[in-house]
Amino acid sequence: MKTDTMPADHPEVPTAKVGVLFANLGTPDNYDYWSMRRYLNEFLSDKRVIDYPSWKWQPILQGPILTIRPFRSGANYKMIWNHEEGESPLMTITKAQVAKLSDKLGDAFGDRIMVDFCMRYGNPSTKSKVDAMVKAGCRRILFFPLYPHYSATTSGTANDEFFRALMDQTWQPAVRTTSAYFDRADYIEALAQSVERVYPTEADAPDRVICSYHGMPERYLMEGDPYHCQCQKTTRLLTERLGWSEDRIQTTFQSVFGPEEWLKPYTVEEVARLAKEDGVKKIAVLAPAFSADCIETLEEIKGEICEAFEEAGGESFTYIPCLNDDPAHIDALANVTIENLAGWLE
Repeated sequence: MKTDTMPADHPEVPTAKVGVLFANLGTPDNYDYWSMRRYLNEFLSDKRVIDYPSWKWQPILQGPILTIRPFRSGANYKMIWNHEEGESPLMTITKAQVAKLSDKLGDAFGDRIMVDFCMRYGNPSTKSKVDAMVKAGCRRILFFPLYPHYSATTSGTANDEFFRALMDQTWQPAVRTTSAYFDRADYIEALAQSVERVYPTEADAPDRVICSYHGMPERYLMEGDPYHCQCQKTTRLLTERLGWSEDRIQTTFQSVFGPEEWLKPYTVEEVARLAKEDGVKKIAVLAPAFSADCIETLEEIKGEICEAFEEAGGESFTYIPCLNDDPAHIDALANVTIENLAGWLE
């Protein structure tokens, strides 16, 4: 856009608009060794994720971990890979979510809004998407990490990367970030509907329904991270919304890594204990902390955790998928977005 008041040689200034940038964890570009190594190196070098001193952690990471782990992780990704699209399920689902959100927000705000997504690790990078939004004329950007629950290891590090990207901008936009939405009624409703599609009533439900959340070191809770408490509240609100008895649904934590004590009970150990000690034969598992199905749900829950339950004597294991691009989930995400755009767009 140029005006009569601008000199002829003035650089082009695009029409001002508002950007909404959704962010997810990330994905390797492929499941080969070097793609996996690049991705794991970026992820496991993040001080928000592994906070050990670099002099202590990096020799271990660059040595045995990144020598061996890319092979194992690559094999796991290969099992769940979307070979038709040449990408991980997380990428496929995130694209679908943001396409639907873009349509919904476009209907509300027209060409005044620009909607896109980035990944904290891997591609598309946060920096590349911030650059694109600024060049397109976004003078205001709402940054939305796609995590229902806040943790420094997820939303915190996503925000860090967003703010780092702003440091490279000559003309920085005004920005906002969204809060965790773990206790919103529309999010809980979307979760409840996902359960009710499989089990319409408590009488239809299995012996136990497990809400398996991604874990983190117990020390982080002691240092003030609110994630554990937010997960517990989500389970409680879901149980209340379903109207089920409290002993039907329980909270566990998965994806333990390293020698420290992590949040307990560990999902893989608890499902085995339920089968072996309590005689539980039928369980269902859902993963409320994940906005999209990914390696931790499609491989870990449906693979390792399912096997642990069955090997301990369990007979029926059901995985209830993440909310993904379910209409109720998209509505909840759109509601959060619109509320956070108040004062910028009406």
